[in-house]
Amino acid sequence: MMPGGRRLLLALVGAALLSGCGFTPLYGDAGVSGALSRIAVTTPDDRLGYRLREQLEDAFGRDGAQAPLYRLATEVEHKRRPLGRRIDDTASRYELTVRAAWSLTPVAGGETLKGVQTTTITYAAADQPYAAIAAQQDGEDRAAADLARLIRLDMMRVLAGR
Repeated sequence: MMPGGRRLLLALVGAALLSGCGFTPLYGDAGVSGALSRIAVTTPDDRLGYRLREQLEDAFGRDGAQAPLYRLATEVEHKRRPLGRRIDDTASRYELTVRAAWSLTPVAGGETLKGVQTTTITYAAADQPYAAIAAQQDGEDRAAADLARLIRLDMMRVLAGR
């Protein structure tokens, strides 16, 4: 048999063995993707909360046409700390630490699951006011995207166990 034919045969045998062991990918038909898209998200009513909700809904693939199965509520706290000092005693960088406590509640009732995720982002301080605001907002956007990724992984773990 040719080397390419052996590889194909091994791949087919491996797939047959794997299908018999009960393995289900997270995004398979019996996986968590359907449940993720039916999570309604609530966040604080500020810029960072809005960006986090937007990132979470994108990460979950929120389907607004279907009624939610779960409600995800988040509480967000953030701290900004100056790093480094310039000669004029102003910060050269900032460290933004964002902590999101989440709780997932089934709409039909049941046990509420809770968790916490934290991320830390740094960004450069700028001398110009507009550039400083843009750098801070970019840091918040990156923190929201990272938190959404971490919370999504939590949701996948939680929903895969149900």
